[in-house]
Amino acid sequence: MAKAANPNGKLVVEELERLLADTYTLYLKTHNFHWNVTGPMFTTLHGLFMTQYSELALAVDEVAERIRALGAPAPGTYADFARLSAVKEAKGVPAANQMIRQLTADQATVAKAAQRVVTAAQGAGDEGTADLGIRRLQVHEKNAWMLRVHLE
Repeated sequence: MAKAANPNGKLVVEELERLLADTYTLYLKTHNFHWNVTGPMFTTLHGLFMTQYSELALAVDEVAERIRALGAPAPGTYADFARLSAVKEAKGVPAANQMIRQLTADQATVAKAAQRVVTAAQGAGDEGTADLGIRRLQVHEKNAWMLRVHLE
């Protein structure tokens, strides 16, 4: 298993930290949209957003615990997440279609972060972290698809 002390392990932890920050920010944004969605798709989107933020809440814990298992402290403040995350908070309360567009793009952003985890972990010979990254990649690709179909 890669340790945070070796150079490749350090990169793995750094990519996991970014994945954690992106995941947490997406969790918060999705939960916000769940609370505030309106319009004719309310029931469908309210339920879909709940399903997605519930899964993200579990993912945050899994990613943070992997960072800890690699011997590093997990970031856990809003300041840390704001600094590390490529996912941006929503401004105001967008219309339902804009919520879907934003979350679709954000799912793709988190999928890219998961892919970077996979690449770093494979380079470090850390199959456990690579597996986590692959599973996260699959979830975010599926979630993006499930959101996208509402725009067709």
